[in-house]
Amino acid sequence: MANDIRVCDKCKHMKMKTIVPKLQKLVPDAEIRVGCKSYCGPCARYAFIFVNGRYVKAATEDEAIEKALPYIKKKK
Repeated sequence: MANDIRVCDKCKHMKMKTIVPKLQKLVPDAEIRVGCKSYCGPCARYAFIFVNGRYVKAATEDEAIEKALPYIKKKK
């Protein structure tokens, strides 16, 4: 089962040039979608990642990745 990871390209707290490669390296089987998630309130204040149905937010993109790790499905 592949992981569904989504990031917002409008988020002021993340850079697509860095977050997408980090996520691809961490979860090579993931389908990473980039685009607006209509999560504008928190998006303006935090970095966030939508991973497998959950919004994960943090002060930085690296912290958001760390917080998202428990929600990433592992291959069996």
